[in-house]
Amino acid sequence: MNLTPKETVKYLDEYIIGQFEAKKAIAIALRNRYRRMKLDSQMQNEVIPKNILMIGSTGVGKTEIARRLAKMMGLPFVKVEASKYTEVGFVGRDVESMVRDLAIASLNLIKNEYKEKNQDAINDYVYKKILEKLLPPLPKGASEEKQISYKQSYEKMKERLIAGDLDGSIIEIELQQGLGEFGNDSNTNPEIIKVQESFMKILNAGQNSTKKEMSVREAKEALKAEAAEKIFDNETIKREALKRAENGGIIFIDEIDKIAVASNLQGRQDPSKEGVQRDLLPIVEGSSVSTKLGTLNTDHILFIAAGAFHLSKPSDLIPELQGRFPLRVELSSLDEETLYKIQTQPKNSLLKQYEALLKTEDVLLIFEDDAIKAIAKIAHQTNEKTEDIGARRLHTIIEKVIEDISYNADEYKKQTIHVKATLVHEKLDAIIENEDTARYIL
Repeated sequence: MNLTPKETVKYLDEYIIGQFEAKKAIAIALRNRYRRMKLDSQMQNEVIPKNILMIGSTGVGKTEIARRLAKMMGLPFVKVEASKYTEVGFVGRDVESMVRDLAIASLNLIKNEYKEKNQDAINDYVYKKILEKLLPPLPKGASEEKQISYKQSYEKMKERLIAGDLDGSIIEIELQQGLGEFGNDSNTNPEIIKVQESFMKILNAGQNSTKKEMSVREAKEALKAEAAEKIFDNETIKREALKRAENGGIIFIDEIDKIAVASNLQGRQDPSKEGVQRDLLPIVEGSSVSTKLGTLNTDHILFIAAGAFHLSKPSDLIPELQGRFPLRVELSSLDEETLYKIQTQPKNSLLKQYEALLKTEDVLLIFEDDAIKAIAKIAHQTNEKTEDIGARRLHTIIEKVIEDISYNADEYKKQTIHVKATLVHEKLDAIIENEDTARYIL
């Protein structure tokens, strides 16, 4: 997490083209978290994150910027849609469930980190359990000669097991029965989850394990979860997950504009939309929410809201909620040059993905520069004529261009296919000339 804002922006540039202001705002917000952790405890409690409101059309990189950073820094991250929530008292999801979603994301993140750190211990447990079935232990009182012979056979069998030579063998293993993962439905009250778990403990009394026949390959995977339960201290993991969620969690609220009530519309008071905004206030400002990990304090969670604001303005949000998002960043629409760069510059660009997919069929696909420029131009024109869906338009266009190549890939084995501008125009010119057709196909 010890990256300067410049280093963070440089990392983002490998995956996302342009949108410097948005990258800079989030980079500073995350750096301020690092700075806060270096303060004394009294000052730490006073420093609250400056939440960010991103304004821009769909497909310009709003979600991707936040998601990439969270992944890089190992931070719990959830993306939610504001339009999915209902006011307390109405049927549907309440806004507190986004905090419970974050708790689950944080728990999974910490579990995966523990698994990576303790991979050797997990593998040792799994191999030991499988080898006990493949090569049953010697009875007590076996001669020293037999013990030496058994040890040699055991080591040889272990080498074969690790190499995967025994993956096809069928064995019967005993799996410990867990209590099930209650609470993965973030709308379920944590108190109800505890009652469910208590009932399951009673129902499962005396039935702690079950025998199953499976291949060694399947047994390796099945026993990994059991190994994690045996090796790790779940309470320590939960405490760490709660702390990570509170101090490093990011909640990305998309479609915030959908709960804003446009001032030019009749019936300014929309109880459903404004009710959701009012319910969001205490969560964003800082409150305590019951989760499966315990009580989670939202004071230091970073909230990033985003919306296109085509039919409404940020000022149409209730004033209290506007004040909770002091930093505003406007993301620019994608021009022709940017759409060209999106295809060529990112680390795992769209064109590289298509080339890699067809390489699995032994087909070498090469996009010529004139074709890439033609795709960028058509994507930009279509975004202007119809709805602006940003870089997502490239997916539709490229898919249409290489549709026949992809379909007939088996006929092009060990061949090199050059995608040129002539093919792009041949496939798309007739469609873009008719605006109605373009709306349906592109």
